[in-house]
Amino acid sequence: MKLDRVQSVLNNKEKVDIFYDERPVWIQGVNDNIAKVGFIDNFEEKDVFIEDLYERNLYN
Repeated sequence: MKLDRVQSVLNNKEKVDIFYDERPVWIQGVNDNIAKVGFIDNFEEKDVFIEDLYERNLYN
């Protein structure tokens, strides 16, 4: 993903299916090019590069 798209998702609180490494996540916050994400399938949190996040519908 690109930073402007991440900011759009965060600012609009829209429902978007976002993934990291084939796992669904929600974006908790952004600092430069790093996003703090929470995994939907468990309670794990991780800092990841924004460019490694993607929306499923873009690749179907």
